[in-house]
Amino acid sequence: MYTQINNKYRLYMSNWLLFMFFLVSSMIVVGGLTRLTDSGLSITEWEIFRGFLPPLTNETWNEYFNLYKKIPEFELQNFSMNLNEFKFIFWWEWAHRFFGRLIGLFFLVPLIYFSVKIGFKKLTNLHLIFLLICFQGFLGWYMVKSGLVDNVDVSHFRLSIHLLFAFIILSLIFWNFLDLMYLRKKDKKMKNFLPEIFIIAIFLQIIFGAFVSGMDAGKIYNTWPLMGYSYFPDDNKIIDLFKLSAFSDPSLVQYLHRNMAYLILILYIIITFIIYKKKIVFLFKPIIILGFTIFLQILLGIFTLLSGAGIFISSLHQFSSILLITASLFFLYKNKYKF
Repeated sequence: MYTQINNKYRLYMSNWLLFMFFLVSSMIVVGGLTRLTDSGLSITEWEIFRGFLPPLTNETWNEYFNLYKKIPEFELQNFSMNLNEFKFIFWWEWAHRFFGRLIGLFFLVPLIYFSVKIGFKKLTNLHLIFLLICFQGFLGWYMVKSGLVDNVDVSHFRLSIHLLFAFIILSLIFWNFLDLMYLRKKDKKMKNFLPEIFIIAIFLQIIFGAFVSGMDAGKIYNTWPLMGYSYFPDDNKIIDLFKLSAFSDPSLVQYLHRNMAYLILILYIIITFIIYKKKIVFLFKPIIILGFTIFLQILLGIFTLLSGAGIFISSLHQFSSILLITASLFFLYKNKYKF
């Protein structure tokens, strides 16, 4: 795709995309902390330009606080909160939105420059990423709106869509970075779709993880490997798994999240077995890196459960999901395009 671009611009663009990758990764971590600290509803208006700077006067702080006092989260849950306590949750949400604005600016300005220098048609993929970044801002507000009227929390479905698109943007940035760094040589060694199935399973797990976070489902059944005293949660029946309501039931969502992790581990073992049996040497390193990130993610997931979804360990668990998706994409890319 980028073979017609000279090496100088390929280097500039790869460094830019690498920077954007770290910026979006930071955004995901800050977003996770915003959710874990229940800070996401502290700013009740969609401020595209006005909110670029934080409140600088007591009058502005009180204005934001008075708007927050009108929503159910304050009226039903945080009614005893004072201004200083409000400032704590406000800063997390402001930082999350500030990162979003920075990502938009740091992506748009270089994109315009490279489009002029290289040509619009050669950078179609990057323009698509920018459109997704803009759409992600809308999704963020769409998510926040769900918690401003009748609920004390945002919809876990909207939260999952918001998080999913964050990882899609991150993945596309990383994939294009790989395209700039390495010349594609089509020489797929695994003659099946297991790597693709594996990456789909990872994205499904991200969705289930968002469900768990959105419903605070990690704060129940804080035991492992059993959920309480049994493998299946005792407050449900197996038949309940086959109902749409399962995705709104905290214990069933935690059950699905746990078992998707086991499925991912099984898929990894099968893929590793095939690679070593067929002696696909150039995939040895990527599959080892992937195995390490899977082990780390599962371990942090277990500790998150045992801690009752403590903020620090939960944040590490979300950060390791970035490492996991990156390692998965690197493995998929290397399998598709040997380099």
